[in-house]
Amino acid sequence: MLPRAAPTHPSTHPAILPTLHPSSSLLLWDFAVKLKVLLPNEVLVDAEVTKVTAEGADGSFCLLPRHVDFVAALVPGLLTFESGGSEEFVAIDEGALVKCGDEVLVSTRRGVRGADLGTLHETIDERFRVLDERERLVRRASARLEANLVRRFMELR
Repeated sequence: MLPRAAPTHPSTHPAILPTLHPSSSLLLWDFAVKLKVLLPNEVLVDAEVTKVTAEGADGSFCLLPRHVDFVAALVPGLLTFESGGSEEFVAIDEGALVKCGDEVLVSTRRGVRGADLGTLHETIDERFRVLDERERLVRRASARLEANLVRRFMELR
């Protein structure tokens, strides 16, 4: 069992952001979590967010700041998050999500970030088409090497 962190006063907790109530001068406390989306060679997202929605093997799910700690295997799909009242999207390949305390970490091999679904769809098509072509070239070269190796073994007999 993991040790629990000592409770902190809202004004000193790093994941709690003060906001002004629209109709008065009262401060309200909005809870947030730190979201990081990690790719093998870069950090795609590093932001304070108020909501994270992702797709796991058993369907989609939503994480809010006070959600219990959570681990999930992610399937290829959309990860959405709300930050500062706006919603953003990240198209991801399969990966893993870990929510621990006030931090949500997502690790995936491929990901593309977009502010709206239309431009995100175009970006995905462009990037993944290039990756698919590279994979085809690598497979073709690998098949040639294997065939050449088998042929040389046959010649040794």
